[in-house]
Amino acid sequence: MKPKHLALAILITAIWGLNFSVIKIGLKSVDPFILAGIRFSLCALPVVFFIKRPDTPWRYLLAYGFVFGVGLWGVVNLGIHAGLSAGIASLVLQFSAFFTILFGAVVFHESVSKYQLTGIVIALLGLASIILVSDGTVTLTGVALVIFGAISWSVANVIIKKSGTREVLAFLVWSSLFSPLPLFAIAYLTRGMAGYAALAIQLDLPTVLSILFQAYPTTVFGYWIWNSLLKQYPVSTVAPLSLLVPIFGMLGSVAIFHEVLGLTKVLAIVLIVAGLTIGLYGKQLAVRLRRQPVETSKMTAQ
Repeated sequence: MKPKHLALAILITAIWGLNFSVIKIGLKSVDPFILAGIRFSLCALPVVFFIKRPDTPWRYLLAYGFVFGVGLWGVVNLGIHAGLSAGIASLVLQFSAFFTILFGAVVFHESVSKYQLTGIVIALLGLASIILVSDGTVTLTGVALVIFGAISWSVANVIIKKSGTREVLAFLVWSSLFSPLPLFAIAYLTRGMAGYAALAIQLDLPTVLSILFQAYPTTVFGYWIWNSLLKQYPVSTVAPLSLLVPIFGMLGSVAIFHEVLGLTKVLAIVLIVAGLTIGLYGKQLAVRLRRQPVETSKMTAQ
């Protein structure tokens, strides 16, 4: 990967990691579902007028918009609002990778390797460590909601794969049309007009910047750059960099909210990242390690 493209990829993972802290800033003034609704309204408008609709049935756009907008980000916002720290939320959400593997086995009859099973077990030990954290940055409700968000993300991945689209950015923008109305409706059904009244009174510059950051750098720009890199380079080159997201997520929470990284949290981070690495890339790493002694012996013989 060219240095400038590597720098772009790392920038995107930093933006995605920092986004969890940015969400927490917005939640100080805005209802979780209204915040997500405004985010996806801006993702769709006015960009939808400049991007052609992807060649995929409307049902996939509607389903993805609902699951990605409501099931993922609406619920993750609610989890952070329920007391889960931004850093821990960024870490727990990575379990979507494992749910995607399991859904792939059920829906697409893909095999689950020993590396993937090992990675799941190791990551679950990390999740158990998180539940033991008692410094006020973890709530069982928050963890459960973000786990639900991780499951929704996996379902969204299945939907986009079933759609067969190759125009991922256009798919994201057009599907975002179907996210705001359900999100705004849920906010009204759960709190009436209270959330909207609070928005009108409490909307300030940090909240506006939070919303804009979530909509454009995180969603539109982030997915555009990431998918552009996936078109230029093998998935095996680009995808591993996504492991940096929870690292940046935790660092952002430490820098902005002064979250303390105790031994239990560090252990959880190590276990979950190690589980992700083994589960997603263990087979490739094992193949490379087996090849290296062979190549070394050939060079010695020459």
